[in-house]
Amino acid sequence: MTDQARTPPATPRTCPICGKPAQQAFLPFCSSRCRAVDLNRWLSGRYVVPGREDDVEDPE
Repeated sequence: MTDQARTPPATPRTCPICGKPAQQAFLPFCSSRCRAVDLNRWLSGRYVVPGREDDVEDPE
């Protein structure tokens, strides 16, 4: 790995949940709480990745 790859980004990242500065241990989040909130949103269906209309579900 090069030294350039180890340096932090020029602009600090912010947590997508609360907007606080992201912590290295929880990237891209600031804490384990915000990471858990994001996971809950995925699992509860609040976040959805749209599919194409021609996608057919598996008949099995």
